[in-house]
Amino acid sequence: MKFTIQVNEGPYQHQATDSAYLFTKAALEKGHEIFRVFFYHDGVNNGTRLTTPPQDDRNIVKRWGELSAGHDLGLVICGAAAQRRGIVDDGEAERNGKDATNIAEGFRISGLGQLVEGAIQSDRLVVFGD
Repeated sequence: MKFTIQVNEGPYQHQATDSAYLFTKAALEKGHEIFRVFFYHDGVNNGTRLTTPPQDDRNIVKRWGELSAGHDLGLVICGAAAQRRGIVDDGEAERNGKDATNIAEGFRISGLGQLVEGAIQSDRLVVFGD
């Protein structure tokens, strides 16, 4: 089965992110395909490289990045939601006159069309969070 995953909550404020990660990891381990993981609303906060959890806590951003690298998994952050929350890649920094970026490795910024395409191309769209 082919899935697109939508994550709507931030990494440390709601169980949705952990559930999305564990679901995605389990699906891949069972041989399913993940077409794309799309981060929307506060979920875009999963893609900042500036997250620094305590050493004894899970590093959710790092987990997503490692899962992406190990499975060639597309991690897409909604551009409009990212702008509102200060998540910036090279292109956004240049367009908006910012002097720094903070997007984590493995993530990229794009538009809602990426979510629509994922829903069309997949057997199931699974949404985590409100």
